[in-house]
Amino acid sequence: MSIVADFIADIQKVHATGKATESTYRPALQRLLASVSPDVAALNEPRRVECGAPDFIIQRGEIVIGHVEAKAPDVDLRAMKGANKEQQERYLKALPNLIYTNGLDFDFYRNGERIASVTIADYLMGIQPHPDQFEALENLLREFIAQKPQTITSPEVLAKMMAAKAVLIKDVLTNALRADRDQDTELAEQYNAFKEHLIHDITLEDFADIYAETIAYGMFAARLHDPTPDTFSRTEAMDLLPKSNPFLRNLFSYIAGPNLDDRIRWIIDDLAKVFQAANVFEIMQGFGKLTGKDDPFLHFYETFLAAYNPAKRKARGVWYTPEPVVNFIVRAVDDVLRTEFGLADGLADTSKVIIDWDTGQRETTKKGELRKSGKNATVKREVHKVQILDPATGTGTFLAEVIKQIAPRVKATAPGAWNRYVETELIPRLHGFEILMASYAMCHMKLDMILTEMGYQPTGAPPRLSVYLTNSLEEGEPVDQTLPFAQWLSNEVKQANTVKRDMPIMCVIGNPPYLGEGGVSEGWIGRLMEDYKKEPGGEQPLNERNSKWLNDLYVKFIRMSSYLIEKNGEGVLGFITNHGYLDNPTFRGMRWHLRKTFDRIWVLDLHGNAKKKEVTPEGEPDKNVFDIQQGVAIIVAVKTKDGREALAEVMHGDLWGAREVKYKALEQTNLTAPLFSDVETTAPHYAFVKRNLAIQALYEKGFAIRNFMPVNAAGVVTARDRLTLDDDKERLWNRVQDFAALEPEAARAKYGLGPDVQDWKVAWAQEDVNRKLSQENIVPIAYRPFDTRWTYYTGNSRGFLCRPRDEVMRHLKQENLALCTNGQTKDGYGGFTVKTIGGHKLYGAYDINTYFPLYLYPDDQDLDQTRRVNFDPKLYKRLQRLAEHPKHGTPDEVQVFDYIYGVLHCPAYRETYAEFLKIDFPRIPWPASPDEFWDISAKGAQLRKLHLMEPEAIGETPYPFMGEGDNVVDKPAFADGKVWINATQYFDNAPEISWGFYIGGYQPAQKWLKDRKGRALSFDDIKHYQRILKILSETDRIMQTITMTLEPPEDATEEE
Repeated sequence: MSIVADFIADIQKVHATGKATESTYRPALQRLLASVSPDVAALNEPRRVECGAPDFIIQRGEIVIGHVEAKAPDVDLRAMKGANKEQQERYLKALPNLIYTNGLDFDFYRNGERIASVTIADYLMGIQPHPDQFEALENLLREFIAQKPQTITSPEVLAKMMAAKAVLIKDVLTNALRADRDQDTELAEQYNAFKEHLIHDITLEDFADIYAETIAYGMFAARLHDPTPDTFSRTEAMDLLPKSNPFLRNLFSYIAGPNLDDRIRWIIDDLAKVFQAANVFEIMQGFGKLTGKDDPFLHFYETFLAAYNPAKRKARGVWYTPEPVVNFIVRAVDDVLRTEFGLADGLADTSKVIIDWDTGQRETTKKGELRKSGKNATVKREVHKVQILDPATGTGTFLAEVIKQIAPRVKATAPGAWNRYVETELIPRLHGFEILMASYAMCHMKLDMILTEMGYQPTGAPPRLSVYLTNSLEEGEPVDQTLPFAQWLSNEVKQANTVKRDMPIMCVIGNPPYLGEGGVSEGWIGRLMEDYKKEPGGEQPLNERNSKWLNDLYVKFIRMSSYLIEKNGEGVLGFITNHGYLDNPTFRGMRWHLRKTFDRIWVLDLHGNAKKKEVTPEGEPDKNVFDIQQGVAIIVAVKTKDGREALAEVMHGDLWGAREVKYKALEQTNLTAPLFSDVETTAPHYAFVKRNLAIQALYEKGFAIRNFMPVNAAGVVTARDRLTLDDDKERLWNRVQDFAALEPEAARAKYGLGPDVQDWKVAWAQEDVNRKLSQENIVPIAYRPFDTRWTYYTGNSRGFLCRPRDEVMRHLKQENLALCTNGQTKDGYGGFTVKTIGGHKLYGAYDINTYFPLYLYPDDQDLDQTRRVNFDPKLYKRLQRLAEHPKHGTPDEVQVFDYIYGVLHCPAYRETYAEFLKIDFPRIPWPASPDEFWDISAKGAQLRKLHLMEPEAIGETPYPFMGEGDNVVDKPAFADGKVWINATQYFDNAPEISWGFYIGGYQPAQKWLKDRKGRALSFDDIKHYQRILKILSETDRIMQTITMTLEPPEDATEEE
């Protein structure tokens, strides 16, 4: 019998027991694999498999030649789903020579591609062999074991191979940590130490993620320094890592050690084989020089990250800075040191200062007893004056640029002194902090290599680079000589704390992470952030209902850096960040504090904000210098010891246009260039942008809508639209009942609800529904313009709806009107009206929408059970007085509401005040005359009735639905007066203005159809869409007739 016939016989015997499982077939497969060649071993280690290894590792001696993943005979290899499918995708990327088999079907994969398949039996009425295929399988198995690793010559291929192995390492480490959760293993100890010192809320999965990335880059660094390209192993890696990076060497003492956990060793050794097949030094030589304009490390890391975890980059808020941006900032700091501080050598300055240095030991008396003060003893120490810090150094781009700026000057003056200068005058004052291990490892590699490229040769034992794995946003604590955590990490933290606490940091540069809501600011950084959460003047708390954007990470880094410069008494800050703080009203306290702290501030707005749909002043496309939607700006801020008492002067510049245009401009400009000009930053916002102050003064004479209608709140946040909303009332009710009756995990799976989040959990939603399950809770909700859905509304926060905003929405469950508008907007300006509760993205597609109800209804416990008007009494009375008319009399609340609505739709108002409408809630001009009030109010009433889709206001809709078909919306399009919903059906005579017309951030004529793609339109749907077309064309017509005098009457001010 052949080896395959023996194998099939074994499989049939196991199957005949009737008790077979996937694992019971493995011995037969192991015997088959071992029979192919006497020098080949098929290793199956259950502990490895539990942690993510494939079922068999095929070795010839110590060399791994392939892997085999085995499934049960009833598993269809071509139709795997869920965890099996995800596992296969990971294996195909990471394992170049792989077999997938269920014992009957064998699929052979080479570098992720299936190259051959053979079926040796069918699984029908038992196992039915195909003897004619036995020889084919045997030949394929012999070819499988004959494979040898291919030489890797491309940086892209190497990055992708590294990434694939790192994915498997992450899985293995995650599973090992889970299994060791309650055990005192070395890996668990490292996780706990990392959690204690760096990222306190890090999960097992996230730790495994960054650990795997670091291992991959540690191996890369080692191989880069390998003088023996024919050999490489994890043990050899330990000896090859630069001695200037003690942390990475200590980390690899675990990875390279003889006692490495067997569950992990196999995949680390697999990664080492990848590097053995690659001459990394030659590969990187061909990838570009670090001293050139294109950073090869940056491109290599991005290639790796794109293959390893492309979503990680966004989640971290980390974006690698283009070289022209880095070069501009570093040159600007260098120039400022010369011009503002009188340091002729700029960044290359070697002057010293004397400071008090914390010894880490308690003060003692002359008798050697500890002093009662509890303070640490200090000594006088001489250090460099120009201490440079990048607090979010990433892969070291900014620090590398500093070296590139300094080296030519030093070498031009004294080439023979360069080595000593690096060790005594440069490394001791060039600091970087990084919280992510892989980026940290990359930074050390890059700086080590750029120094080498610059001709540096160690004179003896080189000093370690002053780049540390630490959390910049935590205060440097005094050195503790008895920290009980992993020594390698505690030493790193100690040395980082010394820089934070004792070094007189003079220059802070970099590109800190942007992360929208960066979490609550607590502890040391929380106390510092309080300065930004005050009104200008620093006395009163910031009068903002929601100041969450001040928690963005970049804001925290600016505050931390500003503090370091304040503590030093002088210095310069050079950052590129999100540009939102330049004019957003929420940041007014931050802007005032920056002006109070510094003497001169330069701001270069690079724009490129896709979210705001920014275009150049000429109307051309405006591109970002990064591959992100958020616009960015450079800030250079200077504080001198003999600085001014007044607030800092602010210089502002703009760069618009294509990315390449901006890069070229950055390369050719400096802080003295004409593009910078003084900005008059005035109260109350102190904006760092150029404003028309005359127009601003005129605008601010109007009344603020938030003051006029004081009860208001953001719209309803559902958190799970697919569950909580429906355009069919009965269907929603059935879904709610079913959801309430299921077990939480069953409900999550059935309705595709994904993981729980902070303010919405499946169990909470079910509890809320079951508290009082009633069809009466199903109410209409304004979801998008002219698109009303149904939802289940209890009014309870963190219930079925995430944030129902019941303090306002309860008033809209009864007869009412409400204005919906934005406080800050990237969309169109104005507002929309509703008569039901509404969602938080009804009007603005990007920004939170706020609702201002016209009427306020009493609670059951209120003594006064009458309905109240939601107007400030004094402002309402003043407006009524200005609008009193001999014919129309005194306006009531609805007519005043319509006046406001008309103003918001006045083209001249929107155009004139655009720069203010985008940053804060609208201010409404007082009417110049009673006639003007009543004219605008009448037109506002027409718009209100149209937008509420009142039939009498809409009238005829002469846009017949034409063509034969199934009424299914496919690809909506407009052409020649026709709105096509599919290839054969259309709405005829449609106004072109309706198709492109905007209501806030939406084009309703397009949005309504796109939201129904794949659905057949009913007769009611067709009539509804015809009304939308009419409403939009009429809205445009009426808006063109609204005119107003923007100069208010002399006796009308909000503060009167």
